Amino acid sequence: MSVLSAHRTATVTEPPRDDRRVAGLDGIRGLAALYVVVHHCWLLAFPGYPANTGPAWLGWLIHGRLAVVVFIVLSGFSLAIAPARNAWRLGGTRRYAWRRARRILPAYWAALIGSALIATLVPYLPHSEPPTFGSFAVYALMLQDAVAAPAPNGAFWSIAAEAGLYLIFPLILLVRRRAGAIVTMAVVTAPVVLAGLVFPELSTGSRAVGYTLELAPLFAAGMLAAGVVTAGDRIRRLPWLGMSVLAGTPVLALIAMRGSVWTITNYYWVDLAVGPAIALFLAAVATGRMTRFLSSRPLQALGDFSYSLYLIHMPLVALVSTLVVKPYTGPGLLGFVVTAVIVVPLCLVAARLFAAVFEKPFRSYNA
Repeated sequence: MSVLSAHRTATVTEPPRDDRRVAGLDGIRGLAALYVVVHHCWLLAFPGYPANTGPAWLGWLIHGRLAVVVFIVLSGFSLAIAPARNAWRLGGTRRYAWRRARRILPAYWAALIGSALIATLVPYLPHSEPPTFGSFAVYALMLQDAVAAPAPNGAFWSIAAEAGLYLIFPLILLVRRRAGAIVTMAVVTAPVVLAGLVFPELSTGSRAVGYTLELAPLFAAGMLAAGVVTAGDRIRRLPWLGMSVLAGTPVLALIAMRGSVWTITNYYWVDLAVGPAIALFLAAVATGRMTRFLSSRPLQALGDFSYSLYLIHMPLVALVSTLVVKPYTGPGLLGFVVTAVIVVPLCLVAARLFAAVFEKPFRSYNA
């Protein structure tokens, strides 16, 4: 195909960038990343996880895992917007893979190198371990969800799981196109439920690997929710925000009643329960609810470098907490407040600079 004909094809099949993007999604992404930063400040100030050893009114900060759930549902939703507008067709697997690699890998590899250097120079930092050649190779190849290895950055576990979901994205699209939304959700969810029932050790406590399968239904829920962008007026006028609240309230009530230890031990099932509420919330945002707040300039700016913020924040939190704050305050509320006051602006500035060098130059228009 000539360059000219390829350009004409792209012009016909691809809507402009503004048509692809949904206002408010970057704001959600930014808020979730900021929550993870504060969550890790909390985690280092109040030892005893999964028990909540901090003030009860700060107990909501223990559930950083739920922010990852938001990221996974949001990733499925964002990636599926363009295919949903194109009869659930991907538009080229090779092109899709190249755009995903450009979007994810340069910043990830830069953060991996930086995290490995910090973990080597300060080997006693929490949530990181000095890398070996083998463990560095595992993380460089994004195999940490299949091969257990010491982590130079404790936040990297979810990156491999998300990369695995990117690999099965074309397959889920194919099922959606040929069999519909209900069958797609059943096909993706049934193996996860079955695995959790047959192998209960998978669904209780934490483990080193295997999160891609567990998070697949959340990713698929986000993908299917993206269908709202092409729905008719009758569907778009449904009370998506109200349905989200209705779906999420019982889960949040259960979390509040059973406490952090039970919730964290049962994240496998809690994630499955909270995923639909997040997907419905994204549908609400896509149909115009809460977009003024989520599309505000500060949240839009925060969302613009949220991936970099997630990648680099953990070593910075650990350095500040371990070397600067704890020697003077010890653990507890004062240590948390001082750590957060120092870390949040530091991470925001560092992430914005990091994104300018390692993330933005490699972005595609609809990445």
